[in-house]
Amino acid sequence: MMKDPTNATPGAGFFRNVVRLGWVSLLTDVSSEMLYAITPLFITQVLGASVGIVGLIEGIAEGTASVLKGISGWQSDRIRKRKAFVFYGYSLSAIAKPLIGMATGWPMVLVARFLDRFGKGVRTSARDALIADSTRPEERGRAYGLHRAMDTAGALVGVAISLVLLLLLKGHETETSAFRQLYWLAFIPAVGGVLLIFTVKEMPFKRKEGGGNRKFDLHFGKEFYATLGLYSLFTLGNSSDVFLLLRAENAGWAAEAVIGAYLLYNASYSLLSYPIGRRADRMSKGTLLGCGLLVFALVYVGFAWLPSPWLIWPLFLVYGVYMALTDGVSKALIANLAGAEVRGTALGLFYMISGLLMVASSILAGYLWDHVSSAAPFYLGAAAALAAGVGFFLKKTRS
Repeated sequence: MMKDPTNATPGAGFFRNVVRLGWVSLLTDVSSEMLYAITPLFITQVLGASVGIVGLIEGIAEGTASVLKGISGWQSDRIRKRKAFVFYGYSLSAIAKPLIGMATGWPMVLVARFLDRFGKGVRTSARDALIADSTRPEERGRAYGLHRAMDTAGALVGVAISLVLLLLLKGHETETSAFRQLYWLAFIPAVGGVLLIFTVKEMPFKRKEGGGNRKFDLHFGKEFYATLGLYSLFTLGNSSDVFLLLRAENAGWAAEAVIGAYLLYNASYSLLSYPIGRRADRMSKGTLLGCGLLVFALVYVGFAWLPSPWLIWPLFLVYGVYMALTDGVSKALIANLAGAEVRGTALGLFYMISGLLMVASSILAGYLWDHVSSAAPFYLGAAAALAAGVGFFLKKTRS
């Protein structure tokens, strides 16, 4: 059996920290996903901005998160602390929720989304490194799968709450007022998630002789950079999910139907994340990533072509399969390819590069939507995913 380089304990020790972080993410995602499906509708319908502005807002917000993921991952390696990054990151994202509800124009939404993604950038690399620190290499697929399952279960609950509250509020309020009240209600579970961080345990590090890694070390090996290169190719066409929601609206769907389809996506994502994570511990994670990217390509071709609006239902369902095949699996693969001393840095670099490319992809998608057609961004995404998926099948991985 592979020696555990992080002093992680199996069994109850593994589940204690991973599950606590899972509950933090669950409550935070209840809050975030109460709002995610309505935010592009709020920006375009209530504030009167164009789809191109939506792409700009998402691009800047996600770009901020991407850069900070790289910096915070390295800093958490340097000071040998993860929990503080997790706490402050989740706190900033919680504060951002009611700010959007008060917005009278899209620039204020941009500020709030910037703050929200700033918090995500601060916490993500450190949190995922802490999950890896709490587990052994042969358990990490299961660990990230469990975390993603709990995270996405929160998303499922959040979208369901959003749908119910929207239907109730619109019976007594205007749609604008209903949207604004949802942003305030979403602040409650966000605060609950922040408070739960106090129950999470900081994991000890085994320091190298000489005091451990204090420099910005980028020596992660050829396999890490091959994985990063292929995933970056895919991300060139992987624009923000808001374009999927806008595509449904473009097909004539009401806000409630869009939220319902997004609920279906989260259901399949949540239910499949843990079993796929367990499977990833027993086979090549690169192969699973390749399968996931091919599924993505098929879904995006479907959104581009879309001969009938009802196909949006199965497309969202299958999109959840893609997420379950790639999200937790990619984290487990990167965590296993990097040593404990540089794990936060490696995860941060992976998130930063892929995230910045997603920013460019989102801005390009907004431009293509406004100036070419609503199908154009999806054809681009399908082509990039197909090329990267084939690359993962051809590349041999050891993790």
